[in-house]
Amino acid sequence: MIKKVVGASLIGTTVEWYDFFLYGSAAALVFNKLFFPTADPLNGTLLAFTTYAIGFLARPLGGLVFGHFGDRLGRKKLLVLSLLLMGGATMLMGVLPTYASVGVLAPLLLTFLRLVQGFALGGEWGGAVLIVSEHGDAARRGFWASWPQAGVPCGNLLATGVLAVLAAVQSDADFLAWGWRIPFLLSGVLVVIGLWIRLSVSESPIFLAAQEKRDKAALLEKAAVQEKAPIFELLRHNWREVLIAMGARFAENVSYYVITAFILVYVVTGLGLSKSVGLNAVLIASAVHLVAIPVWGHLSDRFGRRSIYLVGAVGMGLWIFAFFALLDTKDPVLITVATTVGLVLHGAMYGPQAAFFSELFGTRVRYSGASIGYQLASIAAGALAPLIATALLKAYGSSFAISVYVIITCVITVVAVLLARETRGADLEDRDRVGV
Repeated sequence: MIKKVVGASLIGTTVEWYDFFLYGSAAALVFNKLFFPTADPLNGTLLAFTTYAIGFLARPLGGLVFGHFGDRLGRKKLLVLSLLLMGGATMLMGVLPTYASVGVLAPLLLTFLRLVQGFALGGEWGGAVLIVSEHGDAARRGFWASWPQAGVPCGNLLATGVLAVLAAVQSDADFLAWGWRIPFLLSGVLVVIGLWIRLSVSESPIFLAAQEKRDKAALLEKAAVQEKAPIFELLRHNWREVLIAMGARFAENVSYYVITAFILVYVVTGLGLSKSVGLNAVLIASAVHLVAIPVWGHLSDRFGRRSIYLVGAVGMGLWIFAFFALLDTKDPVLITVATTVGLVLHGAMYGPQAAFFSELFGTRVRYSGASIGYQLASIAAGALAPLIATALLKAYGSSFAISVYVIITCVITVVAVLLARETRGADLEDRDRVGV
């Protein structure tokens, strides 16, 4: 059963992240020209990344809504809904008219669909990692729960791979005219596959046990137990855990989008290289990232969540200067090495993260707590990372300020992780708090 649940979560998160990352790559490559045409390429990119960031604003709302109903109705139903919303929004992006056709209506429609994407993804992550965490055993929870996390590089690998193939077989004019639409329309096929697999899994046994416990309590009292909404219980008893999750997310989230999204801007606009250089580097690095995430998750089962997470945060702070130095050589091989090492270090944070965040909260508020902590940080971290990095490049003309920005986020994450107690092996049975 655990393997089936892991497979269903992995395919679902792969589809969701394919859709989400596809937008990020398109924002760097084509949306700046088709939806935000300006004389200055960097200004057009900044506008495109602004709509990219708007998707992150909807993620906490998605986490709140999906978390509330996921803690009340179950994980599985909400996961199916999130997949349908994400796939529908992405397919519609593939048929949107451009600025040349309908003017300002084009970026407005694009922004609305990006909000739907963000809302759906806000509910996806918590449900996917929790249904695996709550099916698996405590001894290997870090390993099993890391597989839904692997949906991130899988989705990015798929999105970048499709774009790289199209860029290789099409001229720039054809890709800009109609080729960019193909990856968005392919999302419909992926959603059908994801739904077929996701509908076949069972609900979380820990959630069902907690639900049965509440139902029995209601019967004994001969009246329905009027529980407070999970969000109120969460903020009253688990606000510290939410802040720890947010802080732990900072370096992981910022570094990822600098390495995988901003790199396309830096390579094309900053270094004057072909977009295929950046796409190929991200493609190869994502393949390695896919393997690294479950390896780091397994290591967190042996050495603890905090120690592995700190390896990633400290390592990223040390690597970021080397990352840009290697990019500045303009050598495709060294650019690929820089991206690959960066994503391996990112995996040290992302691999243990699912189990770590799941173990911070009790069953009654776990979906809400994990989702809100994860998604709130996304606004200040991942949403702004490409925007801030692009603005710093425009202001200073070099990568030094961008490196300092990443280091600051690493310091925030190190402090947050040090403030948390080790959660490895925590029992996920229904309770209000975990020792943090």
